[in-house]
Amino acid sequence: MKNLSIPQIPLAERVRPDTLDDFKGQDTLLGKGKPLRNMIEHDTVSSFIMWGPPGTGKTTIARIIAAQTGSEFHQLNAVSSGVKDIRGIIEIAVQNKTMNKRTILFIDEIHRFNKAQQDALLNSVESGLLILIGATTENPSFEVIPALRSRARIYILEGLSKKELEDILYSAISKDEFLSSLNIKNIDLEFLIYLSGGDARSLLSIFEAAVIQEINSEEINISKEVLENIVQKKNILYDKSGEEHYNVISAFIKSVRGSDPDAALYWLVRMLEGGEDPLFIARRLIILASEDIGNASPNGLVLAEAAFSAIDKIGMPEARIILAQCTTYLASSPKSNASYMGLEKAYEDVRNFPLYGVPIHLRNAPTKLMKEIGYGQDYKYPHDYENHFLLENYFPDEMKEKQYYHPTELGQEKTLKERLKQLWKGKKKY
Repeated sequence: MKNLSIPQIPLAERVRPDTLDDFKGQDTLLGKGKPLRNMIEHDTVSSFIMWGPPGTGKTTIARIIAAQTGSEFHQLNAVSSGVKDIRGIIEIAVQNKTMNKRTILFIDEIHRFNKAQQDALLNSVESGLLILIGATTENPSFEVIPALRSRARIYILEGLSKKELEDILYSAISKDEFLSSLNIKNIDLEFLIYLSGGDARSLLSIFEAAVIQEINSEEINISKEVLENIVQKKNILYDKSGEEHYNVISAFIKSVRGSDPDAALYWLVRMLEGGEDPLFIARRLIILASEDIGNASPNGLVLAEAAFSAIDKIGMPEARIILAQCTTYLASSPKSNASYMGLEKAYEDVRNFPLYGVPIHLRNAPTKLMKEIGYGQDYKYPHDYENHFLLENYFPDEMKEKQYYHPTELGQEKTLKERLKQLWKGKKKY
């Protein structure tokens, strides 16, 4: 080996950006005029949670904010920390407040904190004693308690692009004292980025390990073969946090949507064998049951919700049986996305047209004055009519006879379509 001292600190840590100008990616949050940049430049730091894939800069952003706003920075990992650690930092924050100094608490993997641990943060975050910056790879809507979510904004981080990963790598090579002293000639960049799964930390770690393996060579060439020696192929077939995580869940959902229970079971096992959280899979099935099956088989949503509840109570390995039942039922069910498409069309009109007034006969009249000026006047109560229905306009006057929901003739939705067609008698195109 050449007479070089191998650094003990990982490359990702050695080259971690300490200013916004050096940071790569997340332009939607850190670009000029964007929310996190404004927060830093205007010194108006408040609590927030970053949700995004691993290795996209969550820890680095938290450190930059602390450094550039002169705040005292504390970091906890939710896997190894508990309420006692939180209380210790709160005590420090109390002391800092007497010196007019802000305290930032960065919690990595905040989704792994249980309810009691998250509850311990509430008062300090609400009062501003602590500025909480959380990082999570899981949807905060499911993993962070509502009380904490209401006290912290949610920012979504995007996966890094190929260009951004290239920039990060070449910046590290040029700036790092160890790497810049070596004769690095060729890099199989495409394969390196593939192995990293879009995770900058993983990219730098794999690259550094490959360089060290080849350090005795006059010219260091990081080929596909070298990289394969560093990262065993079987270990990347399903990375719960990397690219294959998203690829496999995508294949699974598309198989269920495509009514192929056999392919769906294959991808299900790929996820379970890779150590995927069964509740993550169950949540996706709940969404699919409404989005892709809908009123063609309403029991799909009922079963998906029951499966989630049962899996939460039972856990693995038996949870796999419940997942298999739910998966095959949903894959075998008739499909309809009519309610979802109707929702999207309604969103388009709400966003693109004026917000017309509610017709007077549909308005609520809780007070005497409102009744006197006509609110609710001439409203016809459907239950007073034959079949509990009458032809009436429930839209703003400017949108009469609009239609968003177009039910299919599949499964139980066919019955709904026939009923609506009979009721509306040509007023709507069912």
